[in-house]
Amino acid sequence: MPRTLTGLELLAAERQDLVRGRRVGLLCHPASVTADLVHAVDHLLAAGIQLARLFGPEHGVRGEAQDMIGVDAETDRRTGLPVTSLYGNSLDSLEPPAAALADVDVLLIDLQDVGSRYYTYVWTMALTLKAAARAGVAVVVLDRPNPLGGVEVEGGEVAPEMESFVSLGSVPVRHGMTIGEIARLVCAGMPWGGPRFAEAFTCDLTVVAMRHWQRRDHFEATGLPWVLPSPNMPTPDTARVYPGMCLIEGTNISEGRGTTRPFEIVGAPFIDGHRLAERLGSYDLPGVRFRPLTFRPVFHKFAGQSCGGIQLHVVDRQTFRPYRTGVAILRELWAVGGESFRWRTEPYEFVADRLAIDLLTGGEAVRQGIERGLPAEEIFASWLPAERAFPDRRRPHLMYD
Repeated sequence: MPRTLTGLELLAAERQDLVRGRRVGLLCHPASVTADLVHAVDHLLAAGIQLARLFGPEHGVRGEAQDMIGVDAETDRRTGLPVTSLYGNSLDSLEPPAAALADVDVLLIDLQDVGSRYYTYVWTMALTLKAAARAGVAVVVLDRPNPLGGVEVEGGEVAPEMESFVSLGSVPVRHGMTIGEIARLVCAGMPWGGPRFAEAFTCDLTVVAMRHWQRRDHFEATGLPWVLPSPNMPTPDTARVYPGMCLIEGTNISEGRGTTRPFEIVGAPFIDGHRLAERLGSYDLPGVRFRPLTFRPVFHKFAGQSCGGIQLHVVDRQTFRPYRTGVAILRELWAVGGESFRWRTEPYEFVADRLAIDLLTGGEAVRQGIERGLPAEEIFASWLPAERAFPDRRRPHLMYD
């Protein structure tokens, strides 16, 4: 099968009519590259496309900043282009200001997503679409693969009061859509549209679709190189577990930041990894095995301390269900961690009045089910109706077979 051709490559080769003679902005990050690893900025300039401004999502255009670290406006050191940060230190910093769009006729968006609602790039795109519509700026999304494939859906709805930068719309945790398809969904009206999407807006949107990508394709089938889209997303294996293991951010347990396998490794000084692995083995979760281990993060939670925990080993990517697995792990961490286990109470993605775990799961049901000691299957069942309904809701916006 031929390798996947991304929207970036096809724009330069076949669709320069979308940008010819226009002042062009580019929202990009480190993984915005061609198949031969040329960054989008260099690729577009080499094709004769005149860039006027760059826009950077969380972690920045060059991907230097760690999670939830604000990024300032700057000048790109390689090109001298002005860079507008779309992830500063307040909610107002998350969408392009009118002044930054004033010198742009068309805005290109080239972001490699990881297929999970928590990952903030789709919401940066959504807010950018809204701001561009207000400013009368056309938007062209250069589509890229969903590394988890585009078939499976996992997770429930998001309650409106749980809107945050990990959930500006009520889509499942594992939505099975490409970033271009999400853009089409946003422009058609978010599934519930919290306060930031309460009013409809008209998009001037074009999606440059990929070629040779099918919904069943995981990232390994694309023939494309993997480039870290953020500092703690080093491999496709990381992306594969992320829809479940990002839930650990809502606790005082280490999600493996500060190790070479973030999100695949979890634990804390007060966790018995052997006991945790044994208890998880009783769930018969498909496509995954759990290995007890000890680790010592070099930064982030428990930096420099010896932690007990587990590593996830995905043995069958087709049957593996990351969200179900992540909730099972949360349930057992609550049991094994005892009084030392805590839900995160510090502000999370600019929200200080709700628990991070509730923002991540989209409501209180999962946390309360764990706290009440409900059977695992009863907790899993809490999101199944919404999970089963979403494929019909997303269908009008899909672009690939």
